[in-house]
Amino acid sequence: MKNMLDKTDQVMLNILQNSLPLSVQPYKDIAQELGIEEDEVLKRIARLKSEGLIRRIGGIMNSSKLGFSSTLCAMSVPEDRIEATAELINQMTGVTHNYLREHHYNVWFTLTVRSQAEVKKQLKELEEVSGLKVISMPASKVYKINVSFDMEKQNEL
Repeated sequence: MKNMLDKTDQVMLNILQNSLPLSVQPYKDIAQELGIEEDEVLKRIARLKSEGLIRRIGGIMNSSKLGFSSTLCAMSVPEDRIEATAELINQMTGVTHNYLREHHYNVWFTLTVRSQAEVKKQLKELEEVSGLKVISMPASKVYKINVSFDMEKQNEL
């Protein structure tokens, strides 16, 4: 990865993570800060997305303050049913993450929807369609951390 990112990429990634301008033309603002054209910023972002270094650019909302309910879920899915089960989960409204792990409970996902009743409804439907049990683990307390990768210091590693 070190060889794929030049200094401009590194600074741009730090801006995208930590100080994306809240303006009508955020990419133009970033370009001005970097001393390049807006088109170059957009090309760099597209390249980094295509290489898988950027998954998405977007806001992170506090779902509970917006009145939503969420839960972390785990399932024990037989190996030969993982892909089909993942497809079912990914079709559900409100699934934000879906992971495969090496554990008895090998499929994990988060579900965020309008109400606790909707959480229960969707998980019950998933259990009925998949024939598998879903373990729901709503947070009792949320500990938020700020994750930011200092891209300019990557060469020090």
